[in-house]
Amino acid sequence: MPLPMPTTTPSPRARFTARVTAWLDQWGRVTPLLGAEFVVWVGFGALLPVLPLYFQEEGVDLATLGIVIAAWPAARLVGEPAFGWLADRTARVPLMVVGLILTGIFSALPLVLTGPLAFVVLRAASGLSTAMYDPAARGYLTDATPASRRGEAFGLYGAAQMGGLLFGPAIGAFGAALVGGYGFVFVFGGLSAVVAAVVLALRVREEPALERSHPAPGLDYVEFPHEQPARAESAPDAAPREDRPTSLWNRGLVASLVLNAGGYVASGTYEVIWSIFLASLGAGLDLIGLTFAMFGLPILLLSPTAGRMVDRRGVFAFIVFGSLAPAVTAIAYTLITNPILAVPLILIEASGFAFLNPALYSVVAASSPVGRSATGQGLFGAAGTVGFIVASLVAGYLAAIDIRYPFYLAAAVMFATFLVALAIGGAWFRRRPAAAPEAGGI
Repeated sequence: MPLPMPTTTPSPRARFTARVTAWLDQWGRVTPLLGAEFVVWVGFGALLPVLPLYFQEEGVDLATLGIVIAAWPAARLVGEPAFGWLADRTARVPLMVVGLILTGIFSALPLVLTGPLAFVVLRAASGLSTAMYDPAARGYLTDATPASRRGEAFGLYGAAQMGGLLFGPAIGAFGAALVGGYGFVFVFGGLSAVVAAVVLALRVREEPALERSHPAPGLDYVEFPHEQPARAESAPDAAPREDRPTSLWNRGLVASLVLNAGGYVASGTYEVIWSIFLASLGAGLDLIGLTFAMFGLPILLLSPTAGRMVDRRGVFAFIVFGSLAPAVTAIAYTLITNPILAVPLILIEASGFAFLNPALYSVVAASSPVGRSATGQGLFGAAGTVGFIVASLVAGYLAAIDIRYPFYLAAAVMFATFLVALAIGGAWFRRRPAAAPEAGGI
């Protein structure tokens, strides 16, 4: 009788190598994009706490500051739908590379060209450049990821962004202190975008044309289906096919646009007044930078897990918590008198966005017709940009009256857009993941 073969337990190193290999097999195609996104946000994170303070130092008052900040999203509002449409019809990598190079140039130029008018023009040029990059990047990620893993993919995408935001403010604050001025931050932010462009140019490869070869209708094409067509019988051994709507204007996408607009009202408000608000409470640049890093931490840690849960359980609970947590914390910020108390509130707010963003990206991906994923992402970004512009323009004026008023506005808008989105797409949000792609038309 032969003796049984001895079994061996893999070593910890072998198990780790196996996990890494399995992860790269699943995500290797989008890993360079995630790495580039991380680098971009390191530079963006370094700039974010400094921009309002630098503009004020250069003589920009609070009301004008809102206009300067709004120039960036205003350009994106025009650019994102147009570049999203273009990205569905041409090579995406060149759009991403050129967009990031231009972003790097325009991010550094405020050191050379100063004054309110120059700042408005440069911020607008930077916004148009990022509008060239973002829809192409999200469209590439959508088409390079199976439908069953899109929530997780966009969770990783958000984690890459927030990982950069976690390190960026610390690098910016340290560099500014070492050099003795804001110049380091602008140069570092510009170089980060250029480095990310090089990563994309060298490592990202276009998806096969077959994956988005379906003819995409023009910008003037709108379809309002009354009922779902019957599904054709598939061969028993056929690969599962993802069902996508035939029109961009369906309940899932429209509800997502509304929610994104409301969420970006908070973003626009905070970009104008957050650093100034904390400074008014006695915070220094080190604490201000820490708050931006703390915003990135929950999203970095929670977004991939939230994305996996979205894929398995559906989006409804994540959208509810993700929408309400930032609205409640916006009110809570107005009650604090010690700036250090902003840190725990930021962790709650950011946890909300960590759950909300993968859910919304998943809805947008499932709601975009085949061949129009970048267009859908462009419209999604444009909706957020509208909220950002409105908040940027209004926040400065309200802050000049009372620094708390912009927070009240952000909370009210987020509550309102949440209710409107539920009225439009609540039934769609409650669907189980297997049924979610079948978004009906309005």
